Amino acid sequence: MAGQVSAGDTAFVLAGAGLVMFMTPGLAMFYGGMVRQKNVLATLMQSFCIVGMVSVLWALVGYSLAFGPDCGHFIGSLAWAGLHGVGQAPNKDYAATIPHLAFMIFQCMFAVITPALITGAFAERMRFRGFVVFTVLWSVLVYAPIAHWVWGAGGWIRNLGALDFAGGTVVHISSGTAALAAALIIGRRRGYGDAVFASHNLPLTVLGAGILWFGWFGFNAASALAANGLACNAFVVTNLAASAAAMSWAAAEWVRHGKPTTLGAASGAVAGLVAITPASGFVAPLPALLIGALAGLVCYGAVQLKWRAGYDDALDVVGIHGAGGILGALATGVFASRLINPAGANGLVFGNPHLIATQAIAVGATVGYSFVVTVVLLKAVDVVMGLRVPEHQEETGLDMSQHSEAAYGF
Repeated sequence: MAGQVSAGDTAFVLAGAGLVMFMTPGLAMFYGGMVRQKNVLATLMQSFCIVGMVSVLWALVGYSLAFGPDCGHFIGSLAWAGLHGVGQAPNKDYAATIPHLAFMIFQCMFAVITPALITGAFAERMRFRGFVVFTVLWSVLVYAPIAHWVWGAGGWIRNLGALDFAGGTVVHISSGTAALAAALIIGRRRGYGDAVFASHNLPLTVLGAGILWFGWFGFNAASALAANGLACNAFVVTNLAASAAAMSWAAAEWVRHGKPTTLGAASGAVAGLVAITPASGFVAPLPALLIGALAGLVCYGAVQLKWRAGYDDALDVVGIHGAGGILGALATGVFASRLINPAGANGLVFGNPHLIATQAIAVGATVGYSFVVTVVLLKAVDVVMGLRVPEHQEETGLDMSQHSEAAYGF
């Protein structure tokens, strides 16, 4: 019954929130294995601290700004600041069978992982204090407004009819675009293009990728906000897209270089997870396989472009999350079906070409807003306290220069 709390739905969404929270430590491992040994703890520290910082910020103001009562279709009011009025009863605007608090904490974990994704772009060269201030500002001024546009009751992109089931636009396009801005503003690592920056622990990266894959079932399936058939569909298509993308990325490497790599397969799986995210509640299994296969190829190609463009996106955030998110959002406009989700819309292959245009508007608005505001925030933080560590600290490594620690005792 609408408005009555379901124990099953509540348990499912809370479990999903736990899975999404686990993704951020998984991301820390995924990123940490790819950096050089002297920067691994600093890389882990960024993601780990984001869990705490953004969780507190979300309770104080972030949730209210993202999902609170609408102000001009752009942002939520501060009516729910400090979680005032967010209690155990359902909120009809978001989920009718789970407590409002359950919806809030589930969305909190999305707000947590999004700025953590950006850290891969400026890995090995950003001051910790600059990172902290930038993360706080970005979460409030970029993530919260975009989340309200797309998911908030009254948000203009939601009113437009754009579809984003679990965060392709809100999470991946916003963070991928911010990552590009960060790579351009902060600049390349010392020796980039001349020295070989080898991953120091690929087994750690593969473990992180596995945790991400596991957690993504909560990311996508629990976005149904109920333990129902739509959640089952999201779970299945998530696995299929990740599997197809891992194989297509590895195949692309095999064709181009004669050998597939472990890092490529892991990166491909993440690319497939990114691309299926906005579509997971709107497409059937076979389109999901196609979206995944395309994601592996498109994101592999996008990663190669950074070498030609000359920017240093250290851990391929732009190529995987930016390009993968855009592909997924547009593919949703092609393959979405009301047979899968009656609350959605039909896409191109089901007779509605207008949905692609709507998706493109959402993509363009997210890219433009995230890029411009991120540039402004980075410039401001740089003026006030500096973004980048001095050359001698970068040479020493961020583990010692920023945290006075070493990852390994031998």
